[in-house]
Amino acid sequence: MNKKEIVKRKKKRVLHYYANENTFSKVNVDIPEEFKNKIVCGDSVEVLKQLPDNCIDLVLTSPPYNFGKEYNEYDDNSTNSDYFDKLFEILSETTRVVKYGGRIIINVMPLYSDFIPTHHIITNWFIQQKWIWRDEIIWEKNQRNCAYSCWGSYRSSSSPFMKHTQEFIEVYAKGNIKHDIPNHKEQDDMQKLEFSEWVKNGVWSMPGEAKMKEYGHPAMFPEGLAYRAIKLFSGRGDTVLDIFNGCGTTTKVAKENGRNYLGIDIDQKYCDTAQKRVDNTQVKEFVLSE
Repeated sequence: MNKKEIVKRKKKRVLHYYANENTFSKVNVDIPEEFKNKIVCGDSVEVLKQLPDNCIDLVLTSPPYNFGKEYNEYDDNSTNSDYFDKLFEILSETTRVVKYGGRIIINVMPLYSDFIPTHHIITNWFIQQKWIWRDEIIWEKNQRNCAYSCWGSYRSSSSPFMKHTQEFIEVYAKGNIKHDIPNHKEQDDMQKLEFSEWVKNGVWSMPGEAKMKEYGHPAMFPEGLAYRAIKLFSGRGDTVLDIFNGCGTTTKVAKENGRNYLGIDIDQKYCDTAQKRVDNTQVKEFVLSE
């Protein structure tokens, strides 16, 4: 047996060993018309229950971090057990509605002050559900973190603290790392230079959202992050869902780039803002460069 055959056999044997016994249906369907290109105010679990299995191509979302942020309707200061119980209840329904081969992308930051590795806990949950851990991207915000006045045990090994200016973007795939796009030449819309820039390493360097005060929301990722994630992991005509849509960055960028969208949030004010953003957004004409 030559080296190439050995490597091929090894990959086949170990690839996604924790996800091989999944029972996901491979029958994908379209999202119902009544939910296509909509902003829906309500509890994500209850809204998702109205969707059929396997109808969403991509989920891009950022759940509340349980940091004590001041949202309008949501209490961001739950016990850790309550926080994860609710999050996984929502993600269970989300798992059901994502297509076979579809992806979920979660932007999250660990709760460093309480030593809660949120991104690892979420990844462990997805692995237990037989999803494939697809990738981890570090979002480097290049912002000086002024929240701390000290570094724990200053100049001592007793209990030093790190300052963090980065967040994590975790990518998971349902059943298959490949997402089938029927007419990929027409639907894939990444330019050559975009693709080369985005995949050359696992660090996306960009500042945070500068208009949070304008939108009245305490925690938003920037449109540039949504643009990269949506174009890299979906095609034109795909349906993109945000289960914590907030003021609608995901839905706005999805529409702008020729995707269908569904945004769900429990806060009516945020939903109103998200609706205004998509209403004021035009679909960009796309011409693929050589």
